Amino acid sequence: MTAKTPIKFGTDGWRGIIAEDYTFENVRYCAQGLAEYLEDQGLHFHGVVVGYDTRFESEDFAAAVAEVLAGNGIRAYLADRANPTPVVSFGILSKRAGAGVMITASHNPARYNGFKVRSAYGGAASPEVIAELEERIAVAQAGGRLKRVPRRAAETEGLIVLFDPGEAYRQHIAGLVDLDAIRNAGLRVVADSMYGAGAGWLPSLVGGRTSVIEIRAERNPLFPGINPEPIPRNLGALFNKVREVGADVGLATDGDADRLGVCDEHGRFVDQLRTYSLLALYLLEVRGWRGPIVKTLSTSSMLDKLGRLYDVPVYETGVGFKYVAPKMLEVDAICGGEESGGYAFRGHLPERDSILAGLFFLDMMVRLGRRPSELVEYLFSKVGPHFYDRLDIELEPDVRPRIEGRLRESPPTVIGGHRVERLDTTDGYKFILADGSWVLVRFSGTEPLLRIYGETSDPEKLRRLLDETRDRLEVGMGAR
Repeated sequence: MTAKTPIKFGTDGWRGIIAEDYTFENVRYCAQGLAEYLEDQGLHFHGVVVGYDTRFESEDFAAAVAEVLAGNGIRAYLADRANPTPVVSFGILSKRAGAGVMITASHNPARYNGFKVRSAYGGAASPEVIAELEERIAVAQAGGRLKRVPRRAAETEGLIVLFDPGEAYRQHIAGLVDLDAIRNAGLRVVADSMYGAGAGWLPSLVGGRTSVIEIRAERNPLFPGINPEPIPRNLGALFNKVREVGADVGLATDGDADRLGVCDEHGRFVDQLRTYSLLALYLLEVRGWRGPIVKTLSTSSMLDKLGRLYDVPVYETGVGFKYVAPKMLEVDAICGGEESGGYAFRGHLPERDSILAGLFFLDMMVRLGRRPSELVEYLFSKVGPHFYDRLDIELEPDVRPRIEGRLRESPPTVIGGHRVERLDTTDGYKFILADGSWVLVRFSGTEPLLRIYGETSDPEKLRRLLDETRDRLEVGMGAR
């Protein structure tokens, strides 16, 4: 008997290489483990929302999940088309479901797909829930236990119900932001969905006097030439289009449209730390909201400064919305966000949502009458200049123990000529320097990558900090 692939959830869900470990059999075991967990918790009566993105075979993997849920007597509300993760997550609330499943590998390369679990509140399941799911999936695998009803029969019995989660989401969004004001502002916006599930959403919400020019809006599961992650190395087409058409702003969404990338009117990237800080400033100053801010430890110290300026608390968590979402709910945060470009907001979902984040960014431009580069300058006038970058370094699995050993046994006390004042090992190794600069070294929870992050007040200093850290660990050059 062939050994089963261990199913381990990373930063956000389980991801695997299609046809290697990400197979229909393994996806069904994930669904079986979830079904048994929900039954044990008494949540199975409420049903489960199942959605999917535009990746290869995503709709068929989603149907496989629905069949297993049906086999366990749980109604599956199956999305009738590819949708962004936040739209599917809101579907959990609109259906009052007990949980949700999203078939997506988010920003990973094209050969991956994934299985995300969302709790009844529409956000990422907590680490405790994920740990229990992993155990139940392993037990189901070991016993070869799967219950399944074929899709056609399940639809006849009412155990699989097709639905469109988009309408309830649109109505909700219209209550959170003045869409008419954005439509009538006369902006020129370039929207890059990176061949993913975000295609069509922005023009349908704010098209009018504001023109939305879409690029890479067709479905292409190969994601030619890119990974669908909205960071500079994948956004050349967006930068060029913004400059070509003289746009006011460029907005990019990742494969399942829960992460946002922004470029300014000059076709220059507005990094994720600046974007999240701008969104927090928008809520605090433009909208007048008050309440805690939640950020991961890889996110900007500008948020701490804004917290002090506006007298609101700032809470820091490990990397991933499985930490951010529960903390947002615990403290009733106005926003939660992470370095990867995922941002969530009070009154909506404790879930990354690039569509709402993009609309909030446009609303900030309209209300303040400033273009993105001017917004960044306005932010810096309050918190000082900040520069950020990240190195992504591919690693062979056998290299990781050596790097971890070096960090654990002889962590640096000086980086780039600056004393390390504090070491935070909540999630990786974060070195906080005496002047407030920081460097974080951690392994990706979704890919075989070592990531080195840094933030400081000077671009040349930032380069020295990143390069010295990389050289100290004796790893490759990495991609930016």
